Amino acid sequence: MTIDLARHYPVSRQQIAQFRCDGFIKLKGVFSAEELAHYGAEITQLTLALSTQTLPLEQRSTYERAFLQVENLWERGGERVREFVFGRRLAGIAAALLEVEGVRLYHDQALYKEPGGGITPTHADQYYWPVSSDRTVTAWVPLQAVPQEMGPLAFYAGSQGVEFGRDLNISDESERTITENLQAHGFRVVDEPFELGEVSFHLGWTFHRARPNRSSNMRSVMTVIYMDRDMRLAAPTNAHQKDDWENWCPGAVIGEVIDTPKNPVLFERTE
Repeated sequence: MTIDLARHYPVSRQQIAQFRCDGFIKLKGVFSAEELAHYGAEITQLTLALSTQTLPLEQRSTYERAFLQVENLWERGGERVREFVFGRRLAGIAAALLEVEGVRLYHDQALYKEPGGGITPTHADQYYWPVSSDRTVTAWVPLQAVPQEMGPLAFYAGSQGVEFGRDLNISDESERTITENLQAHGFRVVDEPFELGEVSFHLGWTFHRARPNRSSNMRSVMTVIYMDRDMRLAAPTNAHQKDDWENWCPGAVIGEVIDTPKNPVLFERTE
C-alpha cells in the first residue's frame, strides 16, 4: 500500500460556493479505508493513553460526557501522527475552502465519544480562539463510518453569520439558548451519517452539535484546525482565549502574524 497525504483532492468552484454559503461542507472519499487504518491505529493508541479522564460517565459534566479530548497529538506521538496532521491533502482542501493563499496549523485534537457518551452541545469553536478574522476551519475526520446512532457532527447551515451565542462556551446553556435562537430563525440542521473516508470542514463561527453515542462502539475522530497563513493574534476576550494563546501559539504577539514553531505553514498555493 502506498500512502501519499500530499495527493491532491480536487475542490470544485461549486463546492467552494456551497461552503461559503453554508459555513460547512462534507466531502466524500477524502481518505481510503487503508489510509484511515494506517494512521488511525496510532491516533487511537495515543488518545487512550494520554486521556486524563478517569471519572465514570455519570459523574462527569456535560462537557466531559461529550468526548475524550486530547490536543496536539503531533507533538506527543510518533512520526505517523505528525505525518497525518501535517498532510498537504487536508491542508490544501482547507486553503481552497477558505479562499486564502495558504494555511497554518492552529492545533489538532482527537475527539473520542465513548459508548453512552452524551451530546456535544451547540457551540461555535472560535469562541475559544484569539484570532483576528473568520478565516479558520476545522477538518473533522472520522476514523470509521459514523452512523446516526453514533452521534455524527451536525451543522446549522448558514449560521456562521449569527452573532448571538458567540460569547458562550460548550455547556448546557449554549445548547439551550443557541439552539432556541437558531430554531426560532429557521436555520436548517444538517444531521446525517458519515461514510468511511468522508470528512467535514466547518468555519470557526459555524454553530454545530452532535447527538449522544447510543452505539456500543467508540466514535473515534481526529480533527485538524487550520487558519489563514496571514492570521494575526487578537487580544483575548475571555480566559479560554488566553489559555489558547499560551498553549497553541506561545510567543505570538498581539497584532502580528501567528508565526511560531507550533503554527507552521502546512500549505501554500504555488500558482
